[in-house]
Formats: sequence, C-alpha cells, structure tokens
Amino acid sequence: MAALTSDRNTKRRDGRGLTLPMAGATTIHLGAIVCVNASGFAVPGSASATLKPAGVAFASARNPGSAGAERVKVDKTVACFANSAAADAITLADIGADCYIVDDQTVAKTSATNTRSVAGKVFDVDAEGVWVDFR
Repeated sequence: MAALTSDRNTKRRDGRGLTLPMAGATTIHLGAIVCVNASGFAVPGSASATLKPAGVAFASARNPGSAGAERVKVDKTVACFANSAAADAITLADIGADCYIVDDQTVAKTSATNTRSVAGKVFDVDAEGVWVDFR
C-alpha cells in the first residue's frame, strides 16, 4: 500500500476493552484473568506456557457449545489479583517486571521453568494483592 496523499478517516478504539470469541465448553467468571489460546479463543487463565493475556472478564460468560458460539467482554485496565506464595510471591521490588499466570485469579513471580504464561507487568503490590497492567 502506498503512503497517504490525503487525509484518511482512520477507525479507532480506546484500547480498554474488547469482546472475544470463547473456546467451546468454557466458563469464564466475572473478574477472572482472560487469555487467548493457540486457536485464538478466550479461555480462563491457567498454568500454561501457550496462553496470551487479554485482560480481565468484565462479565461472566459461558459457552457450552462450539468454539466461537459465545463471546466474553474483557477489560484491559490495571486489576488486582491474588499473590502466589513462598518464593514465588511478588513484592514491591517486582514493580515493572513481568508476572505469570498461576490460575484465573492468581499471579506469581516466576514462570515455573517456562510452564506459565506472562500475565502482564506488575503495577503495584499492596495488602489487597498484585496489581497487574495488561496493556
């Protein structure tokens, strides 16, 4: 495609939210970490090295049927999740570093020898948990 020679009406989105087609036979709960699997469908976060983080479920969604039959609303803003335990616990020293998905509500400091996918960047850590930036 050639460079512009006149104005272009470029479509835009705010980048905060999206709606993704869900994997078949899947339930994603409100507030869960949502990921995209290798086939491009939304699934709840889990310990898997092949998932790509999408954000947080803006509403509960259930797809009892085939892949793509239902969709889930996802929010890409900063959200708080449970911190892992012991040596895998995230601390204030980890702000700005990657954190990793343990399950649909927990993040950890390490990839557990490349068996977990990145959730996002640690935005903050406080008494409520780990604040993850999905952008």
